[in-house]
Amino acid sequence: MAKNTSGRGQRDLRVKVKTARGRKLSSTLWLERQLNDPYVQRAKREGYRGRAAFKILELDDKFRFLVPGARVVDLGCAPGGWCQVAVKRVNALGEKPGKKVGTILGIDLQEVEPIAGCEIHQLDFMEDDADEKVKTWLGGKADVVMSDMAASASGHKQTDHLRIIALCEAAAYFAFDVLEEGGTFVAKVLAGGAEGDLQQMLKQKFTKVANVKPGASRSDSSEKFVVATGFRG
Repeated sequence: MAKNTSGRGQRDLRVKVKTARGRKLSSTLWLERQLNDPYVQRAKREGYRGRAAFKILELDDKFRFLVPGARVVDLGCAPGGWCQVAVKRVNALGEKPGKKVGTILGIDLQEVEPIAGCEIHQLDFMEDDADEKVKTWLGGKADVVMSDMAASASGHKQTDHLRIIALCEAAAYFAFDVLEEGGTFVAKVLAGGAEGDLQQMLKQKFTKVANVKPGASRSDSSEKFVVATGFRG
């Protein structure tokens, strides 16, 4: 007789994590969510360094800024998932015959494990001469500046929101210094009402500004991404 597995079998597949001695409940819930997150599992299968890779994949599928031959700067690139996606899409390894070969430059405060086809530098992008260093390493200006950076969480929602908006604004000013005319700026922000000045500034500098929440963003997260295209120079 066939077993009735409707619904029940799927529920049984969910991993439960016991609260270990010394581990906070919040840590246990985070670990359980990670173990049951389909994007975490998919990232492991497809060789990406984190689930965030699928966010930039979705954004590029929609806006098409990671084209063969593009010069891309990834700010706060650790652990490297966005760089991995960009390497393939801009043809940084020259694997697409007849297509232009792009350049990927990863920047982060911490050391990042090497990625084939990507040049990674340990640098604070807020340093006075960081923009000149980046343009020297690229051999010119960038076509894309992207950032998945988030400020360290304080546990206070409003404070964290202000911090990430400030970080995004700093990334935007950096982009103004290194972007080629017609270039694209992509960055993570948090929905919450304090990003009005940032949006206004981007609308003055770019021909089009869109706000998107990719499907790969967790439903309980307030994060969204701003995609600004057509830099006016």
